[in-house]
Amino acid sequence: MSAATPHAQNTITQSIAADMDAVNAVIRQRLHSEVSLVNQIAEYIISAGGKRIRPVLVLLLANAYGYKGTAHHELAAVVEFIHTATLLHDDVVDESSMRRGRQTANALFGNAASVLVGDFLYSRSFQMMVSLENMRVMQILSDATNVIAEGEVLQLLNMHDPDVSHESYLKVIRSKTAKLFEAAAELGALVAGASSAQVAAAGEYGRSLGTAFQLIDDVLDYAGDAAEIGKNVGDDLREGKPTLPLIYLMEHGTAEQRELVRTCIEQGDEQHFDAVLAAVTSSGALDYTRREAETAARRAAESIADLPDSIYKDSLLQLCRFAVDRNH
Repeated sequence: MSAATPHAQNTITQSIAADMDAVNAVIRQRLHSEVSLVNQIAEYIISAGGKRIRPVLVLLLANAYGYKGTAHHELAAVVEFIHTATLLHDDVVDESSMRRGRQTANALFGNAASVLVGDFLYSRSFQMMVSLENMRVMQILSDATNVIAEGEVLQLLNMHDPDVSHESYLKVIRSKTAKLFEAAAELGALVAGASSAQVAAAGEYGRSLGTAFQLIDDVLDYAGDAAEIGKNVGDDLREGKPTLPLIYLMEHGTAEQRELVRTCIEQGDEQHFDAVLAAVTSSGALDYTRREAETAARRAAESIADLPDSIYKDSLLQLCRFAVDRNH
């Protein structure tokens, strides 16, 4: 079975189907606001679906460590709210017009409304985490949101800069994407009463899995299909983002290819997308990025080797395969 299929994702979440229903109920309940526009935009974003990988991590890790309560439902919803808030802000910063196969909220409702509803989701998530009265939970989530914000600013500084290094780019990934994966996994283990070492191992799993996901997203922005990935192919190039395929090409390509990439990054030039795609493909840049994603996914799988065997551990290992084999 190819892990790239929607069926594969459904298989991963079968063991937590009841938990996911409970999380969706929490999301609906906590989204409510007396301000109609908040309800309208928040509902539009949440109903778009998405893979919901971050809440899935909370639920799978909590169940893997034998948790029997309901706090993991609230935590999973908190993580999804934080993620959704970052998407709203991201799309405004990136001037994106399409996400998950639909118009972005900023394209539909405007930048100001999107930013402010993102703020609502952030503040609602903090209301929810405080209600759990667990200082360690608040520490993990507040640290994560701060690191994510730093990652966003770092990415902004890297925009239109063709000289961004491999290490500098990986720092952006660890901050902007992998950090919330890490927090979600840690929270699942923590709420179940896992030891400090087990919580740390869960965090490594999430961090490595998040890195693999982002690197495959980088590949799909050049080699994906817009209908399948739910956004415009070539957005990264249009935004002047020096992602790993381009960084590799700058380091290993011909002088002509390097000059092409430098110009496109500096100018945010998507008109030469086909030429850049041919270059990243022929140079092995996409294959290299995929191998880096596979390495990260293996690291994630190895980090939970000591987790007791269960259907939840099986799902966590399946997620590692899904991260690198998917086409959306």
